[in-house]
Amino acid sequence: MSNRPAGHVARSTDRPHPETSRGTPRRTPSRTFLRASDGVRIDAVYEPGVGGRDASDLVFVVAHGFTGDADRPHVRRIAEAFGRYGAVVTFSFRGHGASGGRSTVGDREVLDLAAAVTWARGFGHARVVTVGFSMGGSVVLRHAALYGGDGDGDGEGGGSDARTDAVVSVSAPARWYYRGTAPMRRLHWLVMRPAGRLVGRYGMRTRIHHRDWDPVPLSPVEAVPRIAPTPLLVVHGDRDGYFPVDHPRMLADAAGDHGELWLEPGMGHAEHASDDALLRRIGDWAVSRAG
Repeated sequence: MSNRPAGHVARSTDRPHPETSRGTPRRTPSRTFLRASDGVRIDAVYEPGVGGRDASDLVFVVAHGFTGDADRPHVRRIAEAFGRYGAVVTFSFRGHGASGGRSTVGDREVLDLAAAVTWARGFGHARVVTVGFSMGGSVVLRHAALYGGDGDGDGEGGGSDARTDAVVSVSAPARWYYRGTAPMRRLHWLVMRPAGRLVGRYGMRTRIHHRDWDPVPLSPVEAVPRIAPTPLLVVHGDRDGYFPVDHPRMLADAAGDHGELWLEPGMGHAEHASDDALLRRIGDWAVSRAG
């Protein structure tokens, strides 16, 4: 779905609200449109958190799953849970919600996340934790590989404002083109067929790009070894209807000693299956591991 490799983030933003200023620590909510390095406008929301922590403390950047957006109730619930531990940035991936462009289902979305992380640091936060769910879970893995750790030269390196200090990937696939479950076969129909893309646009408020990936982006399992030494947490339910448990186990094996796997009994898929107790545990892990 892309004819250029992902790996760079633009510094400029487009601000529809004049009260929004980048680069100044804030303790009040803010909303703006960011501009990814390929020019796509990304709707983003900043919330300082309920704890009244100093602006140099932790900020969570939440990457939602496919067909989600920053205003969906399940995304707001995630933001509220992490707001007890620090500030939170939520945003809508391209093709979702108020953001521009079309979804590339995990490819160019790495640029959207990089723009959101850079914006989060612009508020004065020294520590950033990226937390992604399902498609967003694959994006946070690729983003961390491209913008930090050992990387492969495509990102801006460990000193970039777009880098993350810890990564949490929830309900992510390990490999592309997986069709081994009924929900994933339905998703492939939605993405690959014209009729499916119409359903996505008008039934799910998600605009999907019609082009195949070219080149195929780095897969999540290929990205994971490049994340080290950035702390990594992989979370997956043993009743996930989309991706069975061989996916998180592949990711954990690829991570080696620098990664941690939580295989959650009875848990289903992504945001809807992440209960308050799990979100608290993730928040605690982030506070302890983000430096």
